[in-house]
Amino acid sequence: MKFTAYERTLQGTGASRRLRNAAKVPGIVYGAGTPTMIELDHNALFFALKKEAFHSSILEMELAGKIEKVLLRDFQVHAWKPIVLHIDFQRVDETTRVHKKVPLHFTGEELSSAVKTDKCLVTHVRLELEIECLASQLPEFVTIDLSGLVKNQSLHASDLKLPEGIKAARHGTQNPVIVAVTVPRIEEEVAPTVVVAADKGKAAKAKKSEKQNAK
Repeated sequence: MKFTAYERTLQGTGASRRLRNAAKVPGIVYGAGTPTMIELDHNALFFALKKEAFHSSILEMELAGKIEKVLLRDFQVHAWKPIVLHIDFQRVDETTRVHKKVPLHFTGEELSSAVKTDKCLVTHVRLELEIECLASQLPEFVTIDLSGLVKNQSLHASDLKLPEGIKAARHGTQNPVIVAVTVPRIEEEVAPTVVVAADKGKAAKAKKSEKQNAK
């Protein structure tokens, strides 16, 4: 994806407020040299942030007539208004090794024995995964094939088959669950009470005796 940014020279709270009032968003680009203060058109950025690829792929930023490859690193939005307050980008090249969270797209679960045969419930516990790879290999998303799921299985990060050159980022011994398969709970049916004909007869006789005694 490509977007346009403009250099800015004024800094500080007052300058940032004036930019926002003019429908601009202050930002910064860092990495591979001196950090550069930038500004972007708010509306164009707001709609770009709604696109999955803007968050997880290499972007082409046009700045001062030059194209730079960058990654979105952070952005802040207003607490309740649909306003982007600030944004950060990182310069990258083909040799830059990056850690980045990318979306997970799941396929094939309806073909698994867990769903087809055992009628299990498949829960997507995590919808994104932090990966480590070269910037040139960064995927827009990672597709996970769930056609091999079986009853009561839990799929962890270490179980995922990722494209060559890409691996799940590890934080200590953490190995989070990505997908969980559970057997649906079936409530026991309560058997209806059957009144035996003999019991009905006894009840009728008892009522008749009570009426006679009352006389």
